[in-house]
Amino acid sequence: MEQRILGKTGRNVSVVGLGTWQLGADWGNVDPAQAQAILAASVEAGVNFFDTADVYGDGKSEQAIGKFLADNPGLDIMVATKMGRRVDQRPEHYTLANFRQWVDRSRKNLGTDTLDLVQLHCPPTPVYSNAEVYDALDTLVSEGAIRNYGVSVERTDEALEAIRHEGTASVQIILNAFRLKPLDEVLPAAKAASVGIIARVPLASGLLSGKYTKETTFAENDHRNYNRNGDSFDVGETFSGVDYELGLKAVAEFEQLVPAGAGTAQAAIAWIAAQDGVSTVIPGARSVEQAAANAAAASVDVSEEFDGGVRWIYDHYFRDAIHPRW
Repeated sequence: MEQRILGKTGRNVSVVGLGTWQLGADWGNVDPAQAQAILAASVEAGVNFFDTADVYGDGKSEQAIGKFLADNPGLDIMVATKMGRRVDQRPEHYTLANFRQWVDRSRKNLGTDTLDLVQLHCPPTPVYSNAEVYDALDTLVSEGAIRNYGVSVERTDEALEAIRHEGTASVQIILNAFRLKPLDEVLPAAKAASVGIIARVPLASGLLSGKYTKETTFAENDHRNYNRNGDSFDVGETFSGVDYELGLKAVAEFEQLVPAGAGTAQAAIAWIAAQDGVSTVIPGARSVEQAAANAAAASVDVSEEFDGGVRWIYDHYFRDAIHPRW
């Protein structure tokens, strides 16, 4: 699989990585053995980048990755985790003392002395411009607890602020066929500053898989059920913030663009990977088959016609509602 340098980390990562929110059982229950099989299938398909967080299943996702790495020593896998969502979301909680506590917990879960990449996990907006926060992160690097740090953001203005800070190695941002605003300023700014871009929610919470209908139901503990109105966290994390039924109509249009021989989800992932400045795309997978199919998206070609069609769908269905908000 093609590899690209992930910003200031200097690490080569697969253009398609693996998002592991689902391994924490936040999308419905996941059997531990199945989690290990998904990780193995991803690596077999060329993936060498896992993205997780300390709150995914209260550490279950990190622990699953830690077990996989322990059982497969010698693999060249880069693991990015996130911190900051274990407390009430107030800027004053983003302190060196808390960072140390959270990082120590993640190091234990992942079974490593030094974390490859730690990302602030969509913190309150003022955190991105607080110099003391970056000083604290620099301290963790100097102490050897982490190698690199970055941010995960909800909005483009947060990404642009983080890119301004010298130590920011990467920015993780929602980018998919239903969320195009990062293309305007964030990707060019990141490229100019040698900051990596990790594209998350690439399938709009599964909408862009083409598998859902009006009759589809989701488990009670699946955020696509309980967070459709943003009751638990930013609604932009669920179906990229788009109305579910409108999203289904847009997916029907998107399916007409899919290249012959590719699946709908593969085309959606490939389109993101083709955008200038993207380092890696991190779809999740709940089965071995999904993991392999997602990784195969790296070989799907994206034509100018396909790209133009994606932009038309966004302008027609979503721009007015989505562009001003995120």
